[in-house]
Amino acid sequence: MSWRDGLVREVLGELMQWWEAGETIGVGTVVATFRSAPRPPGASMLVGPDQSAVGSVSGGCVEGSVYDLAQSVVASGAPVLERYGVSDDDAFAVGLTCGGILDVWVEQVSQETFPELGDIAADIEAGRPVALATVIEHPDPDKLGRRMIVRPAVGTVPDEVAPPGVDQGPHRRGLSRLWSDRATDAVRDDALGLLAAGSNATLTYGPDGERRGEGMRVFVWGFAPKPRLLVFGAIDFAAAVAKIGAFLGYDVTVCDARPVFATASRFPDADRVVVEWPHRYLTEQQAAGAIDQRTVITVLTHDPKFDVPLLEVALRLPEVAYVGAMGSRRTHDDRMDRLREVGLSDDDLDGLHSPIGLDLGARTPEETAISIAAEFIAGRWGGTGERLARTKGRIHG
Repeated sequence: MSWRDGLVREVLGELMQWWEAGETIGVGTVVATFRSAPRPPGASMLVGPDQSAVGSVSGGCVEGSVYDLAQSVVASGAPVLERYGVSDDDAFAVGLTCGGILDVWVEQVSQETFPELGDIAADIEAGRPVALATVIEHPDPDKLGRRMIVRPAVGTVPDEVAPPGVDQGPHRRGLSRLWSDRATDAVRDDALGLLAAGSNATLTYGPDGERRGEGMRVFVWGFAPKPRLLVFGAIDFAAAVAKIGAFLGYDVTVCDARPVFATASRFPDADRVVVEWPHRYLTEQQAAGAIDQRTVITVLTHDPKFDVPLLEVALRLPEVAYVGAMGSRRTHDDRMDRLREVGLSDDDLDGLHSPIGLDLGARTPEETAISIAAEFIAGRWGGTGERLARTKGRIHG
């Protein structure tokens, strides 16, 4: 099991042990960040029944304050939304020396307060996408802490309206409900969008889910499977790209039509090694719905008989995060001519990153892999690849 940024891995094991034992746990979760906050939304810290602390919301900056608040919440049962780092002076006072601001939602978790947690954990362990939406701000105190579980289960119905005698099972259920159809529909639609993108976010609505209103904030925590990294070409550079892809949290596939090169022993960091013509494999994966807007495709063979039919498929996919191809300037020019000959337009070719990677002066396979990863990371987050020392403004967007 591996999930977005590894945040769930940090705390899920301890949380489930305590929850299954019938204990009550204090849980603090980062639900929003501003400026250069140390950790992203979804980072969590637990305060267990033995007074131990597990996980982190700020890398050490405000853990002491969150720890004390979690103990208070466990005692009172009332959840709290707390903001840290309102100003630079206040940020420094609690340890946020970089001046970051973060909102932390602190709640009590037990089998009584969160009976659905076991089903969510089962989804996560099985690799089924699921989103948890929690009301963290509302003018009606009774609605604070309300939760809705959203699953992209096509052809299923909500728990509350399932026909009698139909066992949907945790992986078949669609969603739970908020207090009204309007609120439920608004949050469900947005949660499904965030889940498809593998994102977490705090969303703002009117008190009953009005799109243009204010007063209600909902944190949506999307637990989506790892994004995919497809590495085509079983060469030494591919082993390095697979290794750094695994390190970054991608589900890594190495594919090559040559069985003598495409072996698991040569690519120990890959989740799978596939012997197949690359364009056929990519076409099959697209037909199976296994390619999405987070998928990274790297083409490392620099051999026209593999590259051209593969790129013809890859560059016509409706949504992928990145398509990059390795090769010299001469190889690139020849490849572009061949791709035009098979009918790709200039708009299609605009989606190709070739020669692949950022200019780091890389020489070794490992250095080249870093330059490739740096390029698709920059594309994911809108980075420029410029040295930070030469830029101004916020470091984190």
